[in-house]
Amino acid sequence: MNLDALYSELTLETKAKLVLLVMDGLGDLAIGGLNSWTPLEAASTPALDALTKDSAQGRMIPVAPGITPGSGPGHLALFGYDPLEYQVGRGVIEALGLGLELKAGDVAARANFCTLDEKGIVTDRRAGRIETELCEELCFLLSKRVKRLGDCEVIIKPGKGHRFVVVFRGKGLEGPLTDADPHREGLPIPNAKPVNSKSLRAKKTAKLVAEFYKAALPVIAKKKPANGLLLRGIAHQPAIPLFEERYKLRAACIAVYPMYKGLAQLVGMTKLEGAQTIAEQFERYLAEHANYDFFFIHYKYTDMHGEDGNFDAKRGAIEELDGALPILLQKKPDVLAITADHSTPCIIKGHSWHPQPVLLHSAYSGSDKLERFTETGANLGSLGLFEAKYLLRLMQANARMFDKFGA
Repeated sequence: MNLDALYSELTLETKAKLVLLVMDGLGDLAIGGLNSWTPLEAASTPALDALTKDSAQGRMIPVAPGITPGSGPGHLALFGYDPLEYQVGRGVIEALGLGLELKAGDVAARANFCTLDEKGIVTDRRAGRIETELCEELCFLLSKRVKRLGDCEVIIKPGKGHRFVVVFRGKGLEGPLTDADPHREGLPIPNAKPVNSKSLRAKKTAKLVAEFYKAALPVIAKKKPANGLLLRGIAHQPAIPLFEERYKLRAACIAVYPMYKGLAQLVGMTKLEGAQTIAEQFERYLAEHANYDFFFIHYKYTDMHGEDGNFDAKRGAIEELDGALPILLQKKPDVLAITADHSTPCIIKGHSWHPQPVLLHSAYSGSDKLERFTETGANLGSLGLFEAKYLLRLMQANARMFDKFGA
């Protein structure tokens, strides 16, 4: 029997409340011997420490050993979907998160403004993390100048900071394409190419992306520091089973950044808009507690500072969340999982393949009798090392949502 089918057969409807709190990129590495620390180990976390004493810990493999995940696969695994089976382009996720309604045949790309030197070499992939207001101005300028390319419409919408979305709408388009992004400084912007070289629709889309660059780059060429752009996750929207049908849980998303709202929307979660700080996100959870069974709460800044290689800022982001955590615990959920979608070690300045730590708290989780939630503690915890796609099922089990299997 298919494992998902078995879980569905065993699922019971209850009144339990479940919360998945994702501290994006939380996992890190202790470098330098026994006296070194990760940001999570170095942080002062009294609220997490108190919770840890009655919780289980472990570590999770986001995709497969040695594979570094993007945010899409990392989160889909946390939502219980096999990231190897359900592959979604980041552009689709970002477009949905920004409230765009994608039509059949639309191809979406996640975009960054970047800095190029006089030879077209990428010197800063994030253009110094420009402010959202400047991103909005640049997107407005591009939207005025690049509305159509041949028989295709071009839709441009700003996100937060240096991020925005480009949607190509027309006949005969298809993804996925390779990224028009070198993924590191010191290289030129590569051409986007069809992943399936035999797809005529993907070839047409690749030509369209090349035409977009020819039209768009001259528009912003004299802008500083954002005089270039990178496109990645160029794809169309796939079919994915809805979260409520799969788990018998009414689910809501409380996130700040569009991409994570888009991931939640992709599986049918309701986006609860408006909160900007983690304290406001927890307050929104309290306000909506009666209306949903499952809450996905996303916190970005641990990942952001990890990508910058800023140890102190990542530690500070962890402490900020810990300071707000008592707000959430005013209505303690029946099952609370605190984890990450992947690790973002400061020494790597990017996502990594290292298993992320996870804390699971419920009346039935048991206690590992550990003093703190850390990578070291997670290595010792009773949950052991497991694939992230099973976390949601463990949360259901701790909510007593499964009938007994067999006689």
